Amino acid sequence: MHARLVGKERIMGMRILVALDDSENAMRAAEFVAGNFTPEHQITIFSVFLDTAMICDYYSPGLTPYFLTEQKSFCDLEDKRRAALKSIQEKAKALFIGAGFPEESINIKMKAKSRGVARDIIDEASSGYQIVVLGRRGLSGIGEFFLGSVSQKVLHGCKEASILLVS
Repeated sequence: MHARLVGKERIMGMRILVALDDSENAMRAAEFVAGNFTPEHQITIFSVFLDTAMICDYYSPGLTPYFLTEQKSFCDLEDKRRAALKSIQEKAKALFIGAGFPEESINIKMKAKSRGVARDIIDEASSGYQIVVLGRRGLSGIGEFFLGSVSQKVLHGCKEASILLVS
């Protein structure tokens, strides 16, 4: 049973999507949830990674040795980034468990980027979450105006859940 906000009553039993990347602000978002939400909530720690399978598996006899060397370096780097992201997710899970959330109420999901990081977060949020929590990137006002940011795109694009940005 989901509790609803009525006056100043505490909200309990919601599904919360915590979007993590490798930034400090993302971990602050997890810390905020662990410190400010009750353990009755269902937490999903969600990350999007670059799917390099097509690039890493690509081979043609016409490829130069330089390209092949750089291809291997790129793929090794992406494998390390994916492993680091998994480690960050596990650290967030340990944070939630330490805050009293039962292990069975914490899910970890990692998804290959398909439509863009923001769009993939929005798509996941539309599968029944009440709140999406993510860190705000440290772009300058001008940089954010021209380039946008994942948090801004999620904030404006997600219609299915409430968004909580943590600085």
